Amino acid sequence: METAQSQEQAAPAAFTAFARFVLCGGGVGITSSFAVAALASYIPWALANALITVVSTLLATELHARFTFGAGGRATWRQHAQSAGSAAAAYAATCVAMLVLQQLVAAPGAVLEQVVYLSASALAGVARFTVLRLVVFTRNRAQAAPTVRTTRPVHTTVAPTATPAGPAVLSYAA
Repeated sequence: METAQSQEQAAPAAFTAFARFVLCGGGVGITSSFAVAALASYIPWALANALITVVSTLLATELHARFTFGAGGRATWRQHAQSAGSAAAAYAATCVAMLVLQQLVAAPGAVLEQVVYLSASALAGVARFTVLRLVVFTRNRAQAAPTVRTTRPVHTTVAPTATPAGPAVLSYAA
């Protein structure tokens, strides 16, 4: 039976973690972009983006916990909640980018929309990687590192007690 410590993987180096982040997060992001485009033909684009962002964030956080940042297991609720904050910022960035596109181009084509959406997602992704690595999954790296504790000896002094001169008398009061 393995202990929790032996199951936990060592944290990968920054370059390796970023490569894994791009592979996992990028794969989820590209899939999400097609899902948003497909869903937006049935519901408003912002709502489609919000729904896909929630689903893709849950999936990506699990992938990042298991593979990208070396957590070695499922993401905790705390990690999902913190990851949601960075996903909310990414959602805002993609919405702003698409709103700006719609203001600048009267009838943007699907290819232009994809380019703008994926570009905004890529910029948000770099910021998201930084937040996930430095904040969300930091605890796992700290636990994987060996802890060195130093202890200092504690010196105590005991004062000598005086012994009674006569026989000890115990009294019992009822």
